[in-house]
Amino acid sequence: MDESEESDRKRAHRVRMERKKAVVDAKIAQSDEDRGVVVVTTGNGKGKSTSGFGMVARALGHGMHVGVVQFIKGAFSTGEETFFRRFPEVRYHVMGEGYTWETQDRERDIAKARAAWAVALGLLQDPAVNLVLLDELNIVLKLGYLPAAEVTAALGRRPSQQHVVITGRGAPPELIEIADTVTEMRPIKHAFDAGVRAQKGVEL
Repeated sequence: MDESEESDRKRAHRVRMERKKAVVDAKIAQSDEDRGVVVVTTGNGKGKSTSGFGMVARALGHGMHVGVVQFIKGAFSTGEETFFRRFPEVRYHVMGEGYTWETQDRERDIAKARAAWAVALGLLQDPAVNLVLLDELNIVLKLGYLPAAEVTAALGRRPSQQHVVITGRGAPPELIEIADTVTEMRPIKHAFDAGVRAQKGVEL
């Protein structure tokens, strides 16, 4: 590439970035609403809970108070539980007994989901809690352990500045409809499919 071509390339890049900056600046200028948001991470790919706990860490970095309710997990200890229990700003509740294919008892699973939801409701009604993570709630809704309408109604009544993060496969349409941000994780490869056990710091 000669000097003239390099100069044209730099000029074209600058023009593209100027246009992009104008678009981004315009969107920022229009975003003047300040309120709590509902974030949903769903899909079959890895990273839904990981994303949720990343937001918990981010909230703590801003001096916020956080509530965590884990609806399905609970049969084994995880790194996030061990870590976040160190923080007095975090109310951490592990309410599940493990994955549904392990428990194999629908009525017991429903009872545990109801108990977890009662704890979640307490957090969703507390204006002192700035962010609530409802880990694996989507699975509970998908399996019909809780009515989606009951959950969306509670989200609508929460304190106006409270953020809520909901994770798990199979987010129902009713939840997706009222959420502010929805991300679907799509699997491409996973070590487990190649026979690699769940690893500390990665899955545990």
